[in-house]
Amino acid sequence: MPAIKLSDVALRAQVSQATASRVINGSTRRPAEHIAKRVRAAAVELGYVANAQAQALVRSSTGLLGLVVHDLADPYFSTIASGVQAGSHEHGSLVLVASTGRHPEGETEAAAAFASYRTDAIILAGSRETSANIGLEKVLSRYMANGGKVVTIGESEIEGVRSILMPNRRGGREIVKVLLSRGIDRFVILGGPKHLKTVRDREAGYLEELATVGLMPILSLNGDFTRNGGYESAHRCAQILLEAGELPQVTRADAAKDGGQDVPKPAICLLVGNDIMAIGAIAALRELGIDVPEQVQVVGFDDIPTLGDYWPGLTTYRLPLSSIGEYAAAFALAAEEPRQPPIAGEVLVRASAG
Repeated sequence: MPAIKLSDVALRAQVSQATASRVINGSTRRPAEHIAKRVRAAAVELGYVANAQAQALVRSSTGLLGLVVHDLADPYFSTIASGVQAGSHEHGSLVLVASTGRHPEGETEAAAAFASYRTDAIILAGSRETSANIGLEKVLSRYMANGGKVVTIGESEIEGVRSILMPNRRGGREIVKVLLSRGIDRFVILGGPKHLKTVRDREAGYLEELATVGLMPILSLNGDFTRNGGYESAHRCAQILLEAGELPQVTRADAAKDGGQDVPKPAICLLVGNDIMAIGAIAALRELGIDVPEQVQVVGFDDIPTLGDYWPGLTTYRLPLSSIGEYAAAFALAAEEPRQPPIAGEVLVRASAG
């Protein structure tokens, strides 16, 4: 069966091909509504599929939005992606997603591909490196010069980019403030990769709040922003603390059994770079026979949706990840840059530091 052409639709609707094109492809010069209805009905009846490239030329829009994430399997990014999709749907746009595997060159390649597809906008979700990515900057600058819009979730130094600012530094301070109020005063930082701005901001928040009471972390280590990164960092941390005699050997339960003769050393609290790392850290501590939270307490950051499946419940700083994705879509697709609503997080105290 031959493919249905626009001329077939025009013939069935008894209009010119130019009129049928204006209706199907969304031209601003649309005919009367009764004619438009006749054309749309003919298209449905014949099973006509519009040419997306032709529609893009007429509308100066492809109806596509490109989303670049570090790792789509990470619940942090998949939740943001879900929000982007919901926000894009409200604007009648479809989302194309690229996962870079946390490689900076992958981010540049994805942005270049989306630019070649003539997406209406590109959203970059995930922390930027503290050093400039010259290749990415060139691709995005050229893309914006040709009319594309770019939104970053997190701060960007590229001129013309719309940025959604994340409360990472503030969240770090709020976490420590709550923990201090609960009598916790021995801390270790297990951060993500130092070259990521998100990591530097969160750690800066921890340190600033600790400094207000004259404290410093016992130890600070950095690893990958992954479950394995948290697992390996916690193993290294436990070894160092054991050798230094800093790890509590007696729990409160043990002390109660012997009448309180052995006073346990206060638990150490691990301030972990994100929830995925924290899950890996708890797994490592469990393997080593270290009790969480009696000997070591663990705190994450983000409040990813899958935390409900883990025990002990993870104390963390909740970010409204899905809403952030929706904000990003609105920023990307709005004709004028909207005013960013304040993104507020909150500390959630659960059993891992309860």
